Amino acid sequence: MKLLEGRNAIVTGSAQGIGLAIASVLARHGASVVVSDINAEGARLAAADLKAQGHQAISVPCDVTDEHAVDALVDTCRETFGTVDVMVNNAGITRDATMAKMTLESFRTVVDVHLTGAWLGTRAAGRAMRTQGRGSIVNISSISGKVGNFGQTNYSAAKAGIVGLTKAAARELAKYDVRVNAIQPGLIRTAMTAAMPPEVLARMVADIPLGRIGEPEDIAKAVLFLSSDLSGFITGTVTEVAGGRNM
Repeated sequence: MKLLEGRNAIVTGSAQGIGLAIASVLARHGASVVVSDINAEGARLAAADLKAQGHQAISVPCDVTDEHAVDALVDTCRETFGTVDVMVNNAGITRDATMAKMTLESFRTVVDVHLTGAWLGTRAAGRAMRTQGRGSIVNISSISGKVGNFGQTNYSAAKAGIVGLTKAAARELAKYDVRVNAIQPGLIRTAMTAAMPPEVLARMVADIPLGRIGEPEDIAKAVLFLSSDLSGFITGTVTEVAGGRNM
């Protein structure tokens, strides 16, 4: 059963990692996918790989902090595929440091990419979806936006802000049958976790009630649910995908 047959989706920050997993899962479930990333070549290669697997995909480079680029991203999806049915605001960066050592530039840059980027994506997609009278927007927050992480005041603040953005946008767009939800990933197997000392990673995994690290596809499957009609009466929610850690 393909849950997104005939639908069109945009995934920002999808040249690799969690974003690529999201784009891949949505494509496998029938969506035509716009792979978008500031890394233009990475996005091109990811889209080419999806097409080689028999899926409909294009790549569109985009800096999510540039409002004109984000508007153009949504316009390209609509012009290429006809509608914008799913928008996944996933793009993000880290600039970790304690507050004593963090520069104002590092704080502003992380907040700009995560929070302003998600706002711009939600605004642009919301405009298109209002006209259509339907759509689903999924914003990728983080458990660090719930509990706060040492050395991540910028990242934690941005991810917490995404929750407020999601709930406010859900209220504004509900009358157009446009749903807005957020996901908070926990400890997920990525390049960042792969670079951790094994003993540190083991201690973190030991705190997860389900007893394992999360996989990128765990996040992608939650996005699939929130993008599909299975979640047709769900909006303004925050779903933790963390194996029970920090519940």
